[in-house]
Amino acid sequence: LRVVKFRRTGESSRSDEDVISGEHEIQIEGVRTELEPVELEDGAAVPKEFANPTDDTFMVEDAVEAIGFGKFQWKLSVITGLAWANAMEMMILSILAPQLHCEWRLPSWQVALLTSVVFVGMMSSSTLWGNISDQYGRKTGLKISVLWTLYYGILSGFAPVYSWILVLRGLVGFGIGGVPQSVTLYAEFLPMKARAKCILLIEVFWAVGTVFEVLLAVLVMPTLGWRWLLVLSALPLLLFAVLCFWLPESARYDVLSGNQEKAIATLKRIATENGAPMPLGKLIISRQEDRGKMRDLFTSHFRWTTLLLWFIWFSNAFSYYGLVLLTTEFFQAGDVCSISSRRKEIKAKCSLTCEYLTEEDYTDLLWTTLSEFPGVLVTLWIIDRIGRKKTMALSFFVFSFCSLLLFLCVGRNVLTVLLFIARAFISGGFQAAYVYTPEVYPTATRALGLGTCSGMARVGALITPFIAQVMLESSVYLTLVVYSGCCLLAAVASCFLPIETKGRGLQESSHKEWGQEMVGRGSQSPGVTRSDSGSQE
Repeated sequence: LRVVKFRRTGESSRSDEDVISGEHEIQIEGVRTELEPVELEDGAAVPKEFANPTDDTFMVEDAVEAIGFGKFQWKLSVITGLAWANAMEMMILSILAPQLHCEWRLPSWQVALLTSVVFVGMMSSSTLWGNISDQYGRKTGLKISVLWTLYYGILSGFAPVYSWILVLRGLVGFGIGGVPQSVTLYAEFLPMKARAKCILLIEVFWAVGTVFEVLLAVLVMPTLGWRWLLVLSALPLLLFAVLCFWLPESARYDVLSGNQEKAIATLKRIATENGAPMPLGKLIISRQEDRGKMRDLFTSHFRWTTLLLWFIWFSNAFSYYGLVLLTTEFFQAGDVCSISSRRKEIKAKCSLTCEYLTEEDYTDLLWTTLSEFPGVLVTLWIIDRIGRKKTMALSFFVFSFCSLLLFLCVGRNVLTVLLFIARAFISGGFQAAYVYTPEVYPTATRALGLGTCSGMARVGALITPFIAQVMLESSVYLTLVVYSGCCLLAAVASCFLPIETKGRGLQESSHKEWGQEMVGRGSQSPGVTRSDSGSQE
């Protein structure tokens, strides 16, 4: 049986400090202040008369938990998922590079630069978009970044020469740097028990985007060519641009920026759509002017978390995009052991000799891309069982192990299986990082924290083409050692993260001690009864 604790209604008095922190010592004359347990059958709804345990105050966290998951969150999942389908703009890199290498006779360093310039744009803008989202709202930052990406993504299809497409793809990368803020917006509307599963489920849109891009390439490349592929790849973002005006601003952001009426209106809208009662009483406002400041990421509570997360995100992107590029190279070579000798033979004949992707290459690329789906399912199954930290560590370890197995001279079928498993787990590690990062930072710096982590990921993605495409020409084994070693270190870093966010609520203000809102609200110390609004045990 689930036990929901409610507090008796009555006049209460508290200091201003208690109001800000959300921890209340209740002093009620003539009324017992202990929480009275009310037993509900498993799956039973909370009665409307108990929708609010008290008529004095509640926080956004209380409202989100009380309203629960419903129709509003399903709509939000689809719309933010469309923004997340920008994976098409990333997957296209492994398809576009060999095509332009052949069509425009580009040397290998220019092909690598074409990939890296996208990540330069993402790296340079991720922190900026995070700062914009913390200062001016999650919805504002997300809308501008998506419209920017859409505009320059379509324009890049009309690039006449190499220099033009280089600049335009860099500007596309600048816009993509803000798309991860969709996770920030999405996470702040989710109740605690559904948060990990829901964030992982919108990652399905990333997997769908990558698969759709390969299928689109199979249909478009032989007939219409790469220009139409670039234009059609912007379709999910175009659909998001049409629907994004439905998106509300985060109620957590509105509370922190002092917009109480707007926050209440948003919460009432969610309650109406979900058919759930709104908590009664007054919404606590915890206004904080200095939002989105880098120094808040390096306070004593978050310093090590920030540094370790930066390395984890770097390793995730470095390995994920490296594997995407290596997959194309391995399939064109046929097996791992012959790739170096094959490249030397090609280089001896002509430095500009190239090969277009064949139908078999596209088929194998599709199979490895489909590994995104089991990656989501595995992560979904273990993340709430073993926790966020161990999930990331396990993902890195399995990727590292599969990379070492590639040292064996395996055939094409075994190669495809190993690449499938490696990609499934490294994508699962990426997804776990997207769950953990918004949970560990407070609302005041959540978007900036995610933005800086995303920026560090782009540093890894920026470097990886020169490992997966340039270093590969010298030694396939050295290339595999680099990726395997990086992921082993990332697995260790994941284990050393100081905070496990499994079962935690979202922290509202960076001015509070970690855990004060999440743990303290449900605990009692001698002589003190704390508010337990909207929580379930």
